[in-house]
Amino acid sequence: MYRILLMGLSALIFYPAFTQTGKLSVDSCYAMAKRNYPLLKQYALIEKSRDYSLENAAKGTLPQLNLAGQGTYQSEVTKIPISLPNLDIPTLSKDQYKLYAEVAQPITDLFTVKYQKELIKSNAEVEGQKIEVELFKIKERINQLFFGIILVDAQIQQTELLKKDIQLGIDKTNAAIANGTALKSSVNALKAELLKANQRIIELKAARKGYLDMLSLFIHQQLDDNVVLEKPAVLTVSSTINRPELKLYSAQQRTFEVQHKLITARNLPRASLFLQGGYGKPALNVLNNAFDLYYIGGLRLNWNLSGYYTAKNERKILSINQDIIGLQQETFLFNTNLNLKQQNAELSKLQELIASDSEIIQLRESIKNTAKNQLDFGTVTSNDYITYLNAEDQAKQGLLLHQIQLLLAQYIYQTTSGN
Repeated sequence: MYRILLMGLSALIFYPAFTQTGKLSVDSCYAMAKRNYPLLKQYALIEKSRDYSLENAAKGTLPQLNLAGQGTYQSEVTKIPISLPNLDIPTLSKDQYKLYAEVAQPITDLFTVKYQKELIKSNAEVEGQKIEVELFKIKERINQLFFGIILVDAQIQQTELLKKDIQLGIDKTNAAIANGTALKSSVNALKAELLKANQRIIELKAARKGYLDMLSLFIHQQLDDNVVLEKPAVLTVSSTINRPELKLYSAQQRTFEVQHKLITARNLPRASLFLQGGYGKPALNVLNNAFDLYYIGGLRLNWNLSGYYTAKNERKILSINQDIIGLQQETFLFNTNLNLKQQNAELSKLQELIASDSEIIQLRESIKNTAKNQLDFGTVTSNDYITYLNAEDQAKQGLLLHQIQLLLAQYIYQTTSGN
């Protein structure tokens, strides 16, 4: 229950920050998506089931009450084979009756109950950790949506800058037409490019809305088109693996260890104190052939050796299951490390591309600015200017794409490693 309250509190902390500033961070999306995912409700069910099971197991230490009765008819009874004068030796009836109650207090069962409780807690921990594994996968989906929106926002911003450059070219061309150094058809080509830029913004905004709608469903918050997503900070990635799957494997191994102890405890001799009281014919005095009350108490020892028939194989089965979990963990670590190596190569590639993008942009800007000045004097055509302008825009779009891809790759790396 503490884990559920902590998650709810963290989500509430993030939510006011979003509503007050109008900005949404990737961490707040993680928290809200986790809080609102339907599977989270299963935590409460697991905890309730665990508590009920623990309560039932604890009752194994309470005194055990047993009520029983029987009526029998036997073909022969015990007789004293002597006859004495003036002495009447009673003969037991062939029909005999007994009704009794017995209270037994287990002594050695305390160890069995202890390990039963441990097993219940371990099983509940395994089930809870399975939910953690599923909830962790939400991060991957949030990453794709959140960084998809970040990329679209950057592309919209770059396209707006492109529109300004096109409009500047239109203004310069109009001036050249007025001076008789350019044809009217030149400005039409620039206007067509401006319309294409507007179309691109329409497409980008539609894509942004689609991402926002899906993100809204995950975080259970209505997001309008004006919401601003905070660009995440650059991460310093760590190759240490802290995935919830590892905790799941550890919890499963602990469960098998408790089961080993439980097998040993169940096959130990069992001792208990008991008190039996009843009413029967005959009672404890077999020479009294009448209904009478009686009681008897003492220490009882019971050792069921048949449990040892299967104990050895049960332990072997548990050992095999432990080996299977060990292999699953080894395979998981192998695949995760393989993914991390691939993702690390992707990070290095993107960093090199970004460095190259910066150089390309500088060259493209220089060419465009030269063409912009030549446009005033009519030494370059509007088509030439459009070509240089588009080349610069593509270079800047490439830089934006690679920067967002690098951020996304860093967060994917951290998600893969569980940090």
